[in-house]
Amino acid sequence: MPQFLMPRPGLMLIDFRPRKLAPHRTWSIPLEITKDKIVAFNYTLTDPEGQVIDKSEGRAPMAYLHGCGGIIAGLEEALAGKTAGDELRVEIPPEKGYGQRNEKLLNRVPKEAFKGDLEFELGLQFPVQDQDGKQRLVTIVHIEEGSVVLDANHPLAGIDLTFEVSIVEVRDATADELEHGHSHGEGGHAHG
Repeated sequence: MPQFLMPRPGLMLIDFRPRKLAPHRTWSIPLEITKDKIVAFNYTLTDPEGQVIDKSEGRAPMAYLHGCGGIIAGLEEALAGKTAGDELRVEIPPEKGYGQRNEKLLNRVPKEAFKGDLEFELGLQFPVQDQDGKQRLVTIVHIEEGSVVLDANHPLAGIDLTFEVSIVEVRDATADELEHGHSHGEGGHAHG
């Protein structure tokens, strides 16, 4: 090594030769699921026996506005604080899902109360308006000679549910989404 490159005792040699720098990278902190974030996720929903009830496979991920009650309470609570890329399994009791079954929501209705040529079949579901003016989905659960028994319980009421969830996206809600109280676009609500 030439004499002029030799460091003196107690001094450090600093290399000033040019180096190739790493390409410029930008880092972003992933958004956590908090109130007023739009969340898109894929899911598989099963019952206590492991039977698949529903899944998003083959469809757009489900999207909702967090903190506005767009999904069942137990799932919304479990997703809070998670980020895109997280995967989780969530077991939800009826109280945090679709509620317990309420036998008061079973009603016997005379067949002549229905207008038109309705074909009465077990399991047939259709919307009706309740005393408060709210639309409810009812299911025919029993057919008698002159009447049918309608069940206004949610079909998943009283059932422990298990969700396998994969979070696809978390983003800030737009002003329109906040105003309307739901997500817009793929997997969300569309205005026509």
